[in-house]
Amino acid sequence: MISGAPASGKGTQCELITKKYGLVHIAAGDLLRAEIASGSENGKRAKEYMEKGQLVPNEIVVMMVKERLLLPDSQENGWLLDGYPRSLVQATALKEFGFQPDLFILLEVNEEILVERVVGRRLDPVTGKIYHLKYSPPETEEIAARLTQRFDDTEEKVKLRLQTHHQNVEAVLLMYEDITLKVNGNVPKEDVFAQIDGALTKLHEDRKLI
Repeated sequence: MISGAPASGKGTQCELITKKYGLVHIAAGDLLRAEIASGSENGKRAKEYMEKGQLVPNEIVVMMVKERLLLPDSQENGWLLDGYPRSLVQATALKEFGFQPDLFILLEVNEEILVERVVGRRLDPVTGKIYHLKYSPPETEEIAARLTQRFDDTEEKVKLRLQTHHQNVEAVLLMYEDITLKVNGNVPKEDVFAQIDGALTKLHEDRKLI
């Protein structure tokens, strides 16, 4: 499992982990969208809540995650659960279904860095590409002129999202305290991955000895 605040670089690390270790990457948000698109029973129920602007209840999301974890590819290759569970209730439900991670990766990034990363983010509505005014600025003036900012990418909104994230993580950590790997996410992505890679390599080697 991997957890990280908005703009902690979690998406990038998920790509690097799945590429090297061949794990099945499962993100609850993507799962939700896929279920709704497929018109499944879970998807229909979830859509009803979302259309009313309500949060999708725990039991629906837990069932979606459970069903995905039980598919043959997850069982054979192992899985990387991204940004889930987000509460102790969700973590407990997964445990009751018999899903126990080998490692809980927590990306830790200083709040001021997270705020700077988010507030500087811009979207090109034409290509869908994400830019950052400081770290990956647009290539041309033409692109720069049409960039937009997500309505919740303001400092005030980010701080609220971070507060919620920290509360959720603290609750979940109670469940996975013994297997938590705290990773310094303030460094370049290669250095972040090196920390994760070291722990996963050791896990693989320990497995072989059993």
